[in-house]
Amino acid sequence: MKYSNEEVMQYVREEDVKFIRLAFCDVFGKQKNISIMPDELPWAFEHGIAFDASSIAGFGDETHSDLLLHPEAETLMVLPWRPEHGRVVRMFCSISYPDGRPFDCDTRSLLKKAVQDAKKAGYHFFFGAEQEFYLFQLDENGNPTKIPYDDAGYMDIAPEDKGENVRREICLTLEQMGIRPESSHHEDGPGQNEIDFRYSDALTAADNAMTFQTVVKTVARRNGLCADFSAKPLENAPGNGFHINMSVKPDDHPDTLCSMIAGILEKVCDMTAFLNPTPNSYARFGSSKAPGYVSWSSENRSQLVRIPAAVGEYRRAELRSPDPTANPYLAFALLIYAGLDGIAHKRNLPVVADFNLYKADQETLSKYQKLPETLEAACKAASQSEFIKSHIPAAIFDIYCHQ
Repeated sequence: MKYSNEEVMQYVREEDVKFIRLAFCDVFGKQKNISIMPDELPWAFEHGIAFDASSIAGFGDETHSDLLLHPEAETLMVLPWRPEHGRVVRMFCSISYPDGRPFDCDTRSLLKKAVQDAKKAGYHFFFGAEQEFYLFQLDENGNPTKIPYDDAGYMDIAPEDKGENVRREICLTLEQMGIRPESSHHEDGPGQNEIDFRYSDALTAADNAMTFQTVVKTVARRNGLCADFSAKPLENAPGNGFHINMSVKPDDHPDTLCSMIAGILEKVCDMTAFLNPTPNSYARFGSSKAPGYVSWSSENRSQLVRIPAAVGEYRRAELRSPDPTANPYLAFALLIYAGLDGIAHKRNLPVVADFNLYKADQETLSKYQKLPETLEAACKAASQSEFIKSHIPAAIFDIYCHQ
C-alpha cells in the first residue's frame, strides 16, 4: 500500500507506533537509520531531520557534516520482529543539504533520476533480485564463525538442509512487510541459501533488496546464526551471487530486449567496480556458476548474461556477475543507463556462446573479453569510461576507486 504523509501520521496514532526509523544507506549500500518519536513526524515530513553525516562513508567530513533526512511516506513498513504494542515502523528517506539541494552521494536519488530519464525516453525497467547468503554458526560468545550451519547441497531437503525453517521464517516475515518472495532453496555451498523475488519497478526492487538483507540478518540472529552476504565467504566453496533479472517495457519490438542486453554487455566492464566493489568480489569470478567473460546465452549458467526459458511478462535477462556487496541503487541505475544506451543505438548482440565456458579451451576463450580480475583493474576501467563519468558523481567514484 502506498501511503500519504497524512495517512502515515494517522497510522502512527491509531496503531500504537512508538518509534519511526528513518532509513538510508551509505554509498556502498550499507543501511543506516535514525529513530524518531511520533511527535517529531510532522516536522520530519515538512522540514527533514538533521543528522551528523561526518561518520558515514562518503558523506563528508566534520567541516560540512549536517545533512537532512526526508522520509518518503509511500515506503512505510512495519518491522514485524518488533513488539506489537509500541510498534516500530520504517521509511526510506531522501537526503538533502541544509539549503535544500539534493545530496550528491544519495544513491537512492540517483536511481530515481535514472528511472525518470528512462521514462522520458519512453521506457520502464523492471528488476527481480536473487541474493545468495551463507548461514554460519556463532561461537560461545555470540560472534560469527566460518562453520556452516549444514553440509547440504543444491536444492537438498531436510534433514540435510537445516536452513529450511530459517528460510521459511524469512519468507513469512517478508510477506508481513508486503514483499513477495517467489521461491527459496538451499544453494550449492554448505550452509548457502537463496531466496528469489518477483519482479517490480526499479526503486521498489532496490528498496526490497535492502530490506531483504536486514530481514535475513535479523532472522538468522534470532535463530542463533549469522548470515553472511560477502562475495566469497569460504575459499573452497561457491561465492554469493546477486543475480539481477531485468526486463524493459514496452518490449513490443523483438529487438528491444536484445538491444538492452547488448548495451549492458558493452558497458559491463566499465560498471564492474560498482557491481563488485570489494577485493573479495574477484575471488568469485570464473567458477561455480560465476562468470569470468563477457558473453551471453540462453539458459546457460556459465555465461555473464543468460536469457532464461520464459515467455510473456516473464521474458527477461539475467546478469550473473554482481554480488550482494553491491549497492542495489547504484547497480540498477547503471544497468538502466546501459540498457537505454543499447536501445538508443540499436546495438546488436554478439554471437551467442552456447557452450560451457568453464570447460572451454584457451583458443576458444581468447575470443572473449574477460571481466576485470581485480578491483584495481575494475577501477581502472571505470576511470577511463565516459559512460561512468556521465552517470556516477565524481564524489562517489573517488570513494569507490581512491580509497
